[in-house]
Amino acid sequence: MTLQQLHYVLVIAEAGSLNRAAEQLYLSQPSLTSAVRELEKELGIVLFNRSGRGVTPTQDGAEFLLNARQLYHQYESLMDKYSSGKNIKRKFGVSTQHYSFAVKAFVELVKRFDTSQYEFAIRETKTSDVISDVATLKSEIGILYLSDFNRAVLMKLLRANRLEFHHLIDCRPYVYLWTGHPLAGKGSVTFDEVREYPCLSFEQGADSSLYLAEEIFVGNEFPQTIKANDRATMLNLMVGLNGFTLCSGIICEELNGDEYRAVPFSNTEENNQSMEIGYITRKNQLLGKIGNIYIKNIRQYLML
Repeated sequence: MTLQQLHYVLVIAEAGSLNRAAEQLYLSQPSLTSAVRELEKELGIVLFNRSGRGVTPTQDGAEFLLNARQLYHQYESLMDKYSSGKNIKRKFGVSTQHYSFAVKAFVELVKRFDTSQYEFAIRETKTSDVISDVATLKSEIGILYLSDFNRAVLMKLLRANRLEFHHLIDCRPYVYLWTGHPLAGKGSVTFDEVREYPCLSFEQGADSSLYLAEEIFVGNEFPQTIKANDRATMLNLMVGLNGFTLCSGIICEELNGDEYRAVPFSNTEENNQSMEIGYITRKNQLLGKIGNIYIKNIRQYLML
């Protein structure tokens, strides 16, 4: 087994396709397929299920990929620290629930580095994927929130995946809507006022639990609920349907624009929950230089 073979299978797992992986690696597909088969023969296991739609890791393959990522990550760290060569790109990835402040901090991070020497990635994705990405070292850092409703379940998931949660900020709940919405001019709103409008939420997958929802008060029943899977679509639905979503109130106008505003819920016993936003990492794993800068950027932004 070689480091090159490890690199090949990691790229395949990321791309989900032998064709796409071969393009990224500047190899022919037969050469890449041959390299994978040689590795599988040496290991005595099948790494990927192959189909017309691409490749997915087998159960044995998923376990191998986790260990391969850890080993290759250590190799990259050693090369970054000791090698005088410039041909190895340092990788840094973040997986996050849909927070504009997380993207803003990432933008400021990338501006500080020569992107020809680094490979950066940010993934706004489902809650389960945030956890999975950090657990498998696809991302060094994950951003998500805890509340009284989801805390016990999410902490159990984090422990099962050997992850740790680190506090960033506590927030009260807000309603996020466009400035032309009938409720946009109010100082605060109640549940009764928003119930007549569509409640927008981020799609978490067909089999997902309510505890994985990104929006607080998910247990409340809203007569109209519409799901979206990206932030741009969510903003369009706010305008087109007078929809609203539930958020932390931490909004980056530079990225989202000034056509939207966050209105706090009225402070009643019914909505006395708060959001604890934080970041997750592998247990007992210290952040690298880039990860520390990213978290510093987030903390500075949240203090504004």
